[in-house]
Amino acid sequence: MTHVVELSAPGGVQKLSFVSRDIGNPGPGEIRLRQTGAGVNFIDIYQRRGIYPLSMPAVLGVEGAGVVEAVGEGVAQIAVGDRIGYAGAVGGYAETRLLPAWRAIKLPDDVSSELAASSLLRACTAHMLLRKVH
Repeated sequence: MTHVVELSAPGGVQKLSFVSRDIGNPGPGEIRLRQTGAGVNFIDIYQRRGIYPLSMPAVLGVEGAGVVEAVGEGVAQIAVGDRIGYAGAVGGYAETRLLPAWRAIKLPDDVSSELAASSLLRACTAHMLLRKVH
């Protein structure tokens, strides 16, 4: 079992609960990540309010970092024990989560989990604004 912050329905923070879930083992192409950090972003508020709808119940959070606990079939580029960061995958407000392996970015030793967990989505946004919008 793992703990997650679960959103029961769109609305205010009163719709969030701290609950236990059994997330199981990773399927093909997935990893199970023990999170050491999770980013908090404006998209989380939009999703909580229902502006960007999610299937309920939902676990918010689209970026984080942690240590790989298990890998599913067909995952070759990531191994148990690797430190990784990710962005763009809903479900980050959790102690442990399943994640598509292609979303995982191996972290160099000199990049902390806290830095990676709090900045990958912002970095993607800055890159997109500079390269695509500008």
